[in-house]
Amino acid sequence: MAESIRLTTPLTEEQSRKLRAGDSVLITGTIYSARDAAHKAMTEALARGEKLPLDWHNQIVYYLGPTPAKPGDPIGSCGPTTSGRMDAYTPTMLEQGIKGMIGKGSRSKEVVESMKKNGATYFAAVGGAAALIAKSVKKYTVLAYPELGPEAVAALEVEDFPAIVVIDSEGNNFYDIGQKPFRHFDIDSI
Repeated sequence: MAESIRLTTPLTEEQSRKLRAGDSVLITGTIYSARDAAHKAMTEALARGEKLPLDWHNQIVYYLGPTPAKPGDPIGSCGPTTSGRMDAYTPTMLEQGIKGMIGKGSRSKEVVESMKKNGATYFAAVGGAAALIAKSVKKYTVLAYPELGPEAVAALEVEDFPAIVVIDSEGNNFYDIGQKPFRHFDIDSI
C-alpha cells in the first residue's frame, strides 16, 4: 500500500490540483465543519449580500454532525455525513474559495463540474470509523450558528485526520475507477 500524503491546512489550489483520485491522505491543521442547515444559512446570507461567518478561502469543510463529547474529550464520534445533502449549496460554497470537502458518498455532476472549475478536491472519510476519526480531533470550537447544534459551523483542530481522495480537481472519481475492473464480471457465469 502506498504511503499517505501528509497535508497541512490551509489547502491551496496548487496542492489540491496535485492530488489524484485514490490518494490516501493524513490532514493536520484546522478544518471546518458545516452540514446542510449551515450551508443553507450561508447561501441565504450570501444571497442577501451578507458576509459569511468565516473566510472559506483555501479551507477544507467536513460534513459531520458530532455526538456529544465524553468528559475530557474535545468531541464525540464524528463520522462523515452523506455529502449529497450539500450538493445544492456546494457550487456556491466552492465559489467562496473552499478547496477541500470531506464526507461520504457520491456527488452530483454539477458539483464535480464546479470542483474542476474551482480546483477543489473531495475526500471521503470512513463512515464506520467515527470513534477512530474522533481521536484525530484535538479541539472543537463552534464558530457560527450555534442554534443548529451539531450542524453548526465549527473549527476542528486535527492531527493526522485520515481520508481518501474520491474525486480530484480534474473530475476523476475513485468510486468509478475502483469498480471498473469488476464491471465485466458476470455473476451468472459462476
